[in-house]
Amino acid sequence: MIFGMPYLPLDLLKTGASELGIELSENQLAQFDEFAAMLVEANRRFNLTRITEPEAIVIDHFLDSLVCLWALELGSGKRVIDVGTGAGFPGMPIKIARPDLALTLVDGTLKKVRFLSEAIERLGLAGVEAVHGRAEELAHEKAYRERCDVAYARALAQMPALAELCLPLVRMGGHVVATKGAKIDAEIDAARPIIGQLGGAVEKIVRTHIPGTEIARTIPVIIKAGHTPAGFPRPYSTIKRKH
Repeated sequence: MIFGMPYLPLDLLKTGASELGIELSENQLAQFDEFAAMLVEANRRFNLTRITEPEAIVIDHFLDSLVCLWALELGSGKRVIDVGTGAGFPGMPIKIARPDLALTLVDGTLKKVRFLSEAIERLGLAGVEAVHGRAEELAHEKAYRERCDVAYARALAQMPALAELCLPLVRMGGHVVATKGAKIDAEIDAARPIIGQLGGAVEKIVRTHIPGTEIARTIPVIIKAGHTPAGFPRPYSTIKRKH
């Protein structure tokens, strides 16, 4: 909050989250508000996001992230990873709304990871780490490979590449949840062969919208049905060339 006043239109956030079945406490609303203020302040020093207006932050960053929780219900204490988190989306809103989840935020840009580490400390969040690294490399490390219950990806890549970056991080029976726009059926179909090769299968495709708007979202939910072969994920240059 700035000078004791909320930075965000918190009623919009609270109502939108409630529409997704998420009831936010006053403390959680204050954490969202503080994170938004930090985001805008940091954005003056280096580029984190083009979305800086308070209402747009609520809709396009926070509620758009929380749609992921609506698309796949999670039990308490699950381990989740946000691949290519950028300025912390969807991971940070998910963590604020579900503090019981163990969260790893991964990004290849050091300044973004430093910003997130500062935000985690200032907001008093526990059970969350910000990691500077690339998914295609972390997925070959024992600490991360097939260890997560859910991998989230928002605006990461086309579905074939996204699947290769995320599925190796997910345990058997876990899921990849990808936030996409309205018209991606062809993109999903193009990804089905590599999804199967990686041990996954498209479990469902959730079609919804950001609360309070007509902005459509399609959320493919991929289940991990078999182990990912050792050679995956490949180097990113190869992933881009193949997909």
